[in-house]
Amino acid sequence: MRIMSKKQNERKYLLKESEISLVIDSYDDIFSDFDPRPYSQRSLSQDFLDEAKRASHDKKYEKIELKFLAPKQIRNAGEEAMIRKRLKEHFRKHAQEMRREHMRMIKEGIFFVLLGFIFMAGTTYFLLNKQNSILFTFLSVFLEPGGWFLLWEGLYLIIFDSRREIPYLDFYRKMASADISFKNY
Repeated sequence: MRIMSKKQNERKYLLKESEISLVIDSYDDIFSDFDPRPYSQRSLSQDFLDEAKRASHDKKYEKIELKFLAPKQIRNAGEEAMIRKRLKEHFRKHAQEMRREHMRMIKEGIFFVLLGFIFMAGTTYFLLNKQNSILFTFLSVFLEPGGWFLLWEGLYLIIFDSRREIPYLDFYRKMASADISFKNY
């Protein structure tokens, strides 16, 4: 009987926690049925992406393993290398797009908050200025609700909308750094 060291047990646990295994009957299971292009350019199947998202959701480690379990008779090393490359390209591209979108949303929220403060500062100036002109009254009536709207909309973008993107960003980041392999079943 072999006794495992603490380090070996930890490694086994990490491998178990970082592994995603998906059974495929053919390589076409990974790609869209409606896309006739070769594997190097073909769109990924929405079913595959949904299943990968679901399987990776519980994975806490940045470095995960994505294993495709395929029948031995269909395996082809050349096609597997091309598929591996296509998957990496897809996940990297979408991780970058999601990162850019997330940052754009936060920057837009910050801009709205700052603009809201500027509007409210303008309103305060017009209200404290004791001139009772129609222009100052109009500007204060116009700027006050605009300032509040921009402030709350910006905070909503920063706090809530940007958080909705985080699971997608995490998924694509995990998958972009995943070790992809094919095994017989």
